[in-house]
Amino acid sequence: MSIISQNPSLFEAPTVWQKQLSQMFRSAADLYDYLEISQENRKKLLLQHENFPVRVTRAYAARIRKNDIHDPLFLQVAPQRAELETLPGYHTEPLEESDYVIEPGVLQKYQGRALLVTTGACAIHCRYCFRRNFPYQEHRLNQQRWQQQIGNLAGDPGIREVILSGGDPLMLSNQALADMIGHVEQLSQVSTLRLHTRLPIVLPTRIDQGLLDTLAASSLDIVVVIHSNHANELDDSVAKALRDLALVSTAMLNQAVLLADVNDNVKALTELNQRYFSEGVLPYYLHLLDKVSGTHQFAVPVQRAKALVEALRQQLPGYLVPKLVTEAPGHASKLPL
Repeated sequence: MSIISQNPSLFEAPTVWQKQLSQMFRSAADLYDYLEISQENRKKLLLQHENFPVRVTRAYAARIRKNDIHDPLFLQVAPQRAELETLPGYHTEPLEESDYVIEPGVLQKYQGRALLVTTGACAIHCRYCFRRNFPYQEHRLNQQRWQQQIGNLAGDPGIREVILSGGDPLMLSNQALADMIGHVEQLSQVSTLRLHTRLPIVLPTRIDQGLLDTLAASSLDIVVVIHSNHANELDDSVAKALRDLALVSTAMLNQAVLLADVNDNVKALTELNQRYFSEGVLPYYLHLLDKVSGTHQFAVPVQRAKALVEALRQQLPGYLVPKLVTEAPGHASKLPL
């Protein structure tokens, strides 16, 4: 099986999560039908976006309130007419990630860390995604390229952590992930493997026993960074997935994006951090929006963002207050605000 394989082989029955993935919503019309969006409300929305189509798992859609176009989960996945507008300061590649590509599929933006673009696939298309225009085909991994990349990283003694990103690395099969982790373990200078994933939130059945066994067997410190923006994204199935992951991880962290009309209020952010903490997940970053073309409707002014975090400090213990950060090309780290 290829390192980047996202589908079972011809001789392997699809797993539960793969079956559910195949049943996801792939058009706005189907999603709106399921959510019983009225014709009046549909007129306010975008039916399709040719360059960034709708992708929503049924598990995630089930948590969205019916016929509520202001629901914080709905706003994250439903295409808006504002996406077609062009505003100054918004670009297709605001983080200029191509400048940090040391070879196809490998980005090195910060000291001591290497990020591997494992796949372009994801189980959900968030409308604010900063990689919605990323040229994944140019970074597609294969067995030969993967071995070459690992060989090159072996020659850099400063790399202490390898980050698996995408897309979403958990879109890979358990066998592909096990192969990938095994190669990383061969890098004697690397002690930590970090997984950036939204699948425990949008497709919790992905956290199956095979994945847990793979992570538990690794000699590396496993850090799982999930991505959730609102407490309503957490239901019983997500809670179970997170608790299972916590048993095989060194640390569980959440990074959120501050999004207008989604979570830009103290109540929403407080509930987000408290509820995930109860499942073993600490808040990590609260990101300002990356200025990707078609996402300006989600932007929150810097001063308002600072005021919100200051309010959180007054209400929550320090370990439940995320770091407010932004990212800009050319800087040696994320910029704290």
